[in-house]
Amino acid sequence: MKTFRLQLRFLLPLVAILTLTAYLAVPLMDKLTLRWFARDLDMRGSLVANALSESIADALQYSRTRRVESLFERALQDERLVGIGWCSEADEVGHRTAQFPRDLTCPRARELSVGRDPALQLEGGPVHISVHSITTDVGPMGSLVLLHDLSFIERRSQDTRKYLIILIAGLGGAIALVTVIVAQLSWRGWVSGAQALLRGEGLVKPLMSGSPELAPLAEELRQRLRDLEDEYRRMQKPDTVWSPERLQSLLQTQLRGDQVIVVSNREPYMHQLVEGKLVVQRPASGLVTAVEPVMRACSGTWIAHGSGTGDRQAVDKHDRVLLPPGQDDYLLRRLWLTPEQEQGYYYGFANEGLWPLCHVAHVRPVFREGDWQHYREVNQLFADAVVAEARSEDPIILVQDYHFALLPAMVRKKLPRATILTFWHIPWPNPESFGICPWRSEILEGMLGSTILGFHTRYHCKNFIETVDRYLEARIEHEHSTITFGGEQTLVEAYPISIEWPTAAESQSWPTPEQCRAEVFQQLGIPTGDFLAVGVDRFDYTKGILERLNAVERMLEKHPEMQQRFTFVQVAAPSRGALEEYRSFRERIERVTERINARFGRPEAPVVRLLAQHHDHDAVNRLYRAADVCLVTSLHDGMNLVCKEFVAARDDERGVLVLSRFAGAAREMPEALIVNPYHVEETADALHQALTMPAAEQRERMASLRSTVHEFNVYRWAGRMLSDAARLRLRQRVSERVLRHAQAE
Repeated sequence: MKTFRLQLRFLLPLVAILTLTAYLAVPLMDKLTLRWFARDLDMRGSLVANALSESIADALQYSRTRRVESLFERALQDERLVGIGWCSEADEVGHRTAQFPRDLTCPRARELSVGRDPALQLEGGPVHISVHSITTDVGPMGSLVLLHDLSFIERRSQDTRKYLIILIAGLGGAIALVTVIVAQLSWRGWVSGAQALLRGEGLVKPLMSGSPELAPLAEELRQRLRDLEDEYRRMQKPDTVWSPERLQSLLQTQLRGDQVIVVSNREPYMHQLVEGKLVVQRPASGLVTAVEPVMRACSGTWIAHGSGTGDRQAVDKHDRVLLPPGQDDYLLRRLWLTPEQEQGYYYGFANEGLWPLCHVAHVRPVFREGDWQHYREVNQLFADAVVAEARSEDPIILVQDYHFALLPAMVRKKLPRATILTFWHIPWPNPESFGICPWRSEILEGMLGSTILGFHTRYHCKNFIETVDRYLEARIEHEHSTITFGGEQTLVEAYPISIEWPTAAESQSWPTPEQCRAEVFQQLGIPTGDFLAVGVDRFDYTKGILERLNAVERMLEKHPEMQQRFTFVQVAAPSRGALEEYRSFRERIERVTERINARFGRPEAPVVRLLAQHHDHDAVNRLYRAADVCLVTSLHDGMNLVCKEFVAARDDERGVLVLSRFAGAAREMPEALIVNPYHVEETADALHQALTMPAAEQRERMASLRSTVHEFNVYRWAGRMLSDAARLRLRQRVSERVLRHAQAE
């Protein structure tokens, strides 16, 4: 019945259109037919006039009245010619036949002859008037007026209307019949095909099972749709710099203000108890640096582990707190872990297992069954919190990093309509390396619960797709970077992360580079006139701190003149001190620092300053603005935002960036001095080149770097992911609407 009503919705407008077409077409056909026959009668009249012209001229010249009347009578034997008249040079009717109207004057005949429609009615019906001039050798003699019968046109017009109406009615009936038959036979098949087309999967098989002849067309439609989507994404150029306002506009338009939930292990702000008072700290984390500005733009909810000593005192009864302090732009929901959970999930599986596994940084990963159980338990805990915080069935969920590989699939079970974007902030190894993990299949299946899975680089995307191809039975479309597993499709895409570009007001409030330099030199006791190189990292073996110190030592060996005029400051925030690998690594760094200072240090001014404590953003920014060189020598890094922070801080377009080729940022920042940190000589030479680089070259390189970081900022990173999410959400909603129509039918 539903199908029949849908058919009527189509057929009734069709009948109305055909009726209107017939109504408009019949008068038009009558008018065209009249004009065609009028033109034909004009030609016949010209032939008659030419045939009679000489005879009439002779008869009139010799005043042979009977001769003229005889010629007229013979001409009237034509079945369509009903009357003839002669107009003299004085424009008076001199001769006429019996049927020629007595009240028709010569001027009136000429006036009627120029019209296209009949204007004269006789007893037999309408007539057509044509006037033809008669000219002889001596000049014009008058005009011949011919009256042609038009009643035959009316008879033919009636026949034409009858045939036209029959044709339109037959055509309408045939279209209606074909429509009903096709709709009845293929309605369900087309609905199934439309759903598959919108989902981008399972398209050819369903159509082939019901309508094999449609399979080539269906495949072509699917391919064209994908091509259009790919072309659209390629055309998304950063023509306008991404900003919080533009990101908010995207959420309000393409995503209709939908709820955004971020899930991460590390919280954006910590509350610490210091001498009985709550002190707010911002953790040293690239993830926090990148995601926190996005949350301020989205006004969403952030779910994280509350690890600060004063975190419990800062939250309300629902474990929530508004952030940033004093601005209240978004909501933080804190979760509490037991010491056993934190040890097994965070220190154990995540940081002794997945972290070294993915970084391939010469530290053997450790996998324990107990750690894995805690990892699953904590992932479920966070997944339940996401479901509890969701205000609708289809929120947008941003899952951050390797701590929550299982969470996407867990959330998908409870919120199947949610749009889940998982971003993997660390590298993804090749299939052989990842195969070391005993629970590789479970991790991959968990991640494929995501709608979109993001990595920093195309290389990491390629590694992940090849890993899935190696260990899971899934359908992979390499040309579109999609993986279909368990009936759900995941887009695997590269989204290079970045930082929030400083606003004009913020940068104007900074001290000048000269002021920063004077302050840093005085605070650290650095001799005036020294070159200053800096490194800013967490205490982590993947950051290449040891290799960096070796390069500094080698540079001082090769260039003795630098020994009395060079200082290197290494900021190393404590990290994961509960792990033996990190404790021993820190001890090794401290020993190397002491050795270098013993060799080259001045008693009053050590060459290497190791600042092993947390520094807030302003302190680090002042250090960036004071430095001549920034060293980023990661052994393996997803992106590394330190290099981008350094560039953003240098509004004076001075300073040189030395960057490891193994950091994801190296692909975006070729103007830096790119080095292999394992090659001590190469890194030492690059450091010396940076220290002695002319000011003009520094400005040229830094200006280009600043343009790149400004354009490809964190809001563009989030905007591209959310734009892709909006496109997939639209496809999902249209597909669900088609499904509802099919079920109602």
